[in-house]
Amino acid sequence: MRLSGFGQSLPFFLAKRRDRGIRPQIMNGPLHPRPLVALLDGRDCTVEMPILKDLATVAFCDAQSTQEIHEKVLNEAVGAMMYHTITLTREDLEKFKALRVIVRIGSGYDNVDIKAAGELGIAVCNIPSAAVEETADSTICHILNLYRRNTWLYQALREGTRVQSVEQIREVASGAARIRGETLGLIGFGRTGQAVAVRAKAFGFSVIFYDPYLQDGIERSLGVQRVYTLQDLLYQSDCVSLHCNLNEHNHHLINDFTIKQMRQGAFLVNAARGGLVDEKALAQALKEGRIRGAALDVHESEPFSFAQGPLKDAPNLICTPHTAWYSEQASLEMREAAATEIRRAITGRIPESLRNCVNKEFFVTTAPWSVIDQQAIHPELNGATYRYPPGIVGVAPGGLPAAMEGIIPGGIPVTHNLPTVAHPSQAPSPNQPTKHGDNREHPNEQ
Repeated sequence: MRLSGFGQSLPFFLAKRRDRGIRPQIMNGPLHPRPLVALLDGRDCTVEMPILKDLATVAFCDAQSTQEIHEKVLNEAVGAMMYHTITLTREDLEKFKALRVIVRIGSGYDNVDIKAAGELGIAVCNIPSAAVEETADSTICHILNLYRRNTWLYQALREGTRVQSVEQIREVASGAARIRGETLGLIGFGRTGQAVAVRAKAFGFSVIFYDPYLQDGIERSLGVQRVYTLQDLLYQSDCVSLHCNLNEHNHHLINDFTIKQMRQGAFLVNAARGGLVDEKALAQALKEGRIRGAALDVHESEPFSFAQGPLKDAPNLICTPHTAWYSEQASLEMREAAATEIRRAITGRIPESLRNCVNKEFFVTTAPWSVIDQQAIHPELNGATYRYPPGIVGVAPGGLPAAMEGIIPGGIPVTHNLPTVAHPSQAPSPNQPTKHGDNREHPNEQ
C-alpha cells in the first residue's frame, strides 16, 4: 500500500521508526504481562511498592553503573527510578531494550543524557519540588556558618583551645562578620533560590539574583533586586550562592576568571551541582584570601573526601556529603512522587500523561506522522506540526481523503466520511471563524 501525498511505502516508515528508536507505549492490563519497574541505585522499595503493586512488578538493583544491573532489568524494565549516584550516558541507555520512562528521585537530572534518552524514545522526569525546604534551610545554615564561624569555633574547643580573655576571643573568632546589611547574590532563582531569598531577608540580607531564564516581575513580589548579568551579581555580592541546574553551558561557572570578578573576601556557597565550581580555582582563591570562606554540599567528584583532590589543603572550607536535600519527610515525598509519575506512565501515554518530563523537546513519539523530517512539514499553521501528511491540503478538520481511509496517526483502522463541500456562496466570511475553526488546536499558542 502507498499513501497519497507521501511518495513512500508503509514499510519504509516502519523501518524509519525503528531507526529513530521509537518505542511502543507500555502495555498494561489483564491480557499483557505485568510491566517491570526497577530502582537502579537503591535497595529500599517499601515506599514505591504500595503505589505500584497493582500495576507492575517492582525490583531494586542497588547498582552504581549499568554493568551491575541484571540482564532481566536491561531487557524487560519499562520504567526506572534513580537517585544521583548512578550516571546514564547514551551508551548506558542503549542497553535498556524496553525502557520507556526514567524518573530521577530529585530535582537535578545532569546524570542522565536527556537528549539521547529522548531520541531513544525514553522520557526523563524529575521531581522539581523535591526537598526545596531542606535545601534552602541547609543553604542558610552554610551561610550563617561562614559569617559566624561556628564550625571553626567548635573545632577550636574540641582541640583544647583556651578561650577566656577578650584577646583570645578576638583571635579564635577572627573573621566573624555581621550579617545585616550584607548583599547575598543568588545565581538561579527557581524554587530553591526563592526559598533561600525569603529566609535570607529575615536575617537582614539585601538579596539580588541573576537568572536569564526567568521572566520579569518575580523580584517585585519577593522584594528582591534583579541584575541582568553575571558580572554585575559577582561584583555586588558579599556572598554568592548557587541554585541553578548543571548543563553544558555553565560547567565551571565559578572559575578563576569569575572568581576575580567577585568582591575581595566574598563568601561562596554551593548546594546545587558540583560541576558548577572549578575546585582547583576555588582552592587557590581560598589560599590567597580572595574568597574568605566557602561551603560546599556538592562536589565535582563524589563521594567527596578531604584526603584527595584539589580542596584537601584549602583553608576556611566547609564540606558536607551531598545531604542538603535530605530529611525523612523530604525523602518520603520524593519517593512517593517518583512512583506516582511511573504510575502515570503505565496508565497513560508517554510523554503526554507525565507531569514533569524534562526532555520533551528531544522526544520521538510513536505516531507515524511524527517521523517525517521537519523540512517536509507543510508550512501551514506557521510551520507547526501539521495534522496531515505533506501535500494533502484543504482537508476539513475531521476528514481524510479517500486514499487515506482506514489509516490515521497511531495506526488504528477507522472509517471516515468525507464532509460535504459547501458552495462558495455559502462559505463563511474569511473574518468569521468557522464551526470547526473554533475548536481547532493551535500548537504555537501558549
